[in-house]
Amino acid sequence: MKHYKRISLLLIFFAFGAFLYSQQNCKVLKPSISDSYIGKCKKGKAHGKGKAVGLDTYEGNFRKGLPSGFGTYKSSTGEVYTGKWKKGLRHGEGKFSFTFNNRDSLLVGIWKNDKYMGPIPEKPEVIHKDNLDRYSFRRQGDGDRINIDIFRNGSRNSDIEQFRVIATSGIKTQDEHIVYYENVVFPFVCKINYKSWNKAHTGQYYVLFEFKITQKGIWKVTLYN
Repeated sequence: MKHYKRISLLLIFFAFGAFLYSQQNCKVLKPSISDSYIGKCKKGKAHGKGKAVGLDTYEGNFRKGLPSGFGTYKSSTGEVYTGKWKKGLRHGEGKFSFTFNNRDSLLVGIWKNDKYMGPIPEKPEVIHKDNLDRYSFRRQGDGDRINIDIFRNGSRNSDIEQFRVIATSGIKTQDEHIVYYENVVFPFVCKINYKSWNKAHTGQYYVLFEFKITQKGIWKVTLYN
């Protein structure tokens, strides 16, 4: 019995020693947090969830030795950033708390390559929806255009009647039931009405979809019956 206990203790000792060795040899490539690290490793670099401490402290996700994904960074001067990271830089949505003129301040928004780009854009808002399976909004780039398309059973819906689209701005062009608005002024509000057959083609129903897009850009709006 004592023999088995001794073996168990030795196994624990060696496992703990291996753990410490792996942590000591797991590199963090951001100098300000590279003194010590506890967490997951891959090929000798911090990779996965972990905590790194140096002059500053970071706790969150790592990739190839650098903060990547979601995490919290606390600087030695008191500032705290919680949000998304990419290759060791703030990149994506996040919030930054700091002191300015002896007052606590909070900055919430979008970062790109460690620079603050502005507040988080408002998501498209659905004002009203009737007899619609689902819908999608997809921003495709910068600009001032809205494209509206309608699908049923995986292909464009060609069985639409009494089709009507009203919008607050833009130059409208239409190709059957695909609608394009150019030179849109945001916020853009649009109301769509039409009559469609159901998927089994056994009956008809009226569809109503009204939405609002505030963020400027080229948007594709797709409706699915």
